[in-house]
Amino acid sequence: MSGSFPSTAGLIVAQIRYQLLLFVRVPVGVFFTLALPLIMLVIFNALFGDVTVMTDGGEWPMRQFYTGALAVFAAVSATYTNLANMVPIRRDEGVLKRWRGTPLPTSVYVAGAVGSSVVIAAVGVVIMLGLGVVAYGLEVQADKLPAAIVTFVVGVAAFAALGMAVAALVPSASAASAVANATILPLAFVSNVFVAIQDPPRWLALIGDIFPLKPFVTSFQDAFNPLVEAPAFNWPELGFIALWGVGGAFVAVTRFRWEPSAGGTTRRRRARTPASS
Repeated sequence: MSGSFPSTAGLIVAQIRYQLLLFVRVPVGVFFTLALPLIMLVIFNALFGDVTVMTDGGEWPMRQFYTGALAVFAAVSATYTNLANMVPIRRDEGVLKRWRGTPLPTSVYVAGAVGSSVVIAAVGVVIMLGLGVVAYGLEVQADKLPAAIVTFVVGVAAFAALGMAVAALVPSASAASAVANATILPLAFVSNVFVAIQDPPRWLALIGDIFPLKPFVTSFQDAFNPLVEAPAFNWPELGFIALWGVGGAFVAVTRFRWEPSAGGTTRRRRARTPASS
């Protein structure tokens, strides 16, 4: 009797499928990751869509500006925010500890979690861009698509690594939620996601330039901006984003913990605590 153990690639694909099933079974997560950016796109364009924004090449309709910006925000929510919240929750519940005790290689579990977040990010971006093309006149040029794809891959890889870094550093799931939201939401306001900032104060521009969200937004928007010539690759910005990703990956690898923290409590762990007499 002969048999073959599943390949590493097969195991990773199975893990991605499993993580996606877990994701769709949590309506709150689906709403904040996919539905909320879409709602924001519709509302922002209803309020400000007729305005134009000044870029290096001239004026660009705000409705198209928002499409690219909020598509990036959806991708970052699916990777950075999702991983920074999900991994600590499962660590505090003891899920990661149990996974580590199974024959499944730990690298496969991590790849499945990260891979599922990338798939969710891709779905979110396609939905946002699809609405932009249908409703807001967004132009998709074939000679710029490679730049859009490369920027997406570099961006989501970097933010997935940063999400895992946050998950590795925070002491508990409750702290992870606070850190993830307290870092990404303020940055979104100074990184041309919610507001198209033109001629900002120097200190505000510096904050946006230091962190990787603004370069991700700018590079991705360039691939859909008719005022930017093909092939629209923004290599300095992509290199800067990738550098942040390398730093995040280093922190995630060196500081990652599988064991729940001593002070971490979750619903499942409390359920296992014997009742006092």
